Amino acid sequence: MDKYTIKKVIESNLKGSIVEVSGGEGKYTASVIYEGFDGLSTINRHKMVYSGLDSYIKSGELHAISLKTFTNKEIT
Repeated sequence: MDKYTIKKVIESNLKGSIVEVSGGEGKYTASVIYEGFDGLSTINRHKMVYSGLDSYIKSGELHAISLKTFTNKEIT
């Protein structure tokens, strides 16, 4: 799994999100901006992102991913 696939999976799972992924060799960092995160705790935001990546994590294709999650209001 590469960073472009991770970006695509997250963006397709969280419609309207803006995703940047860095890293390689199974260890990545993703920054996700999504209005659907508004009012949610960090844990619940991460659960939303992980739900789309779960099968890749379980299969071992994705070894580790660190998340930073924001709404548009939080980054402006």
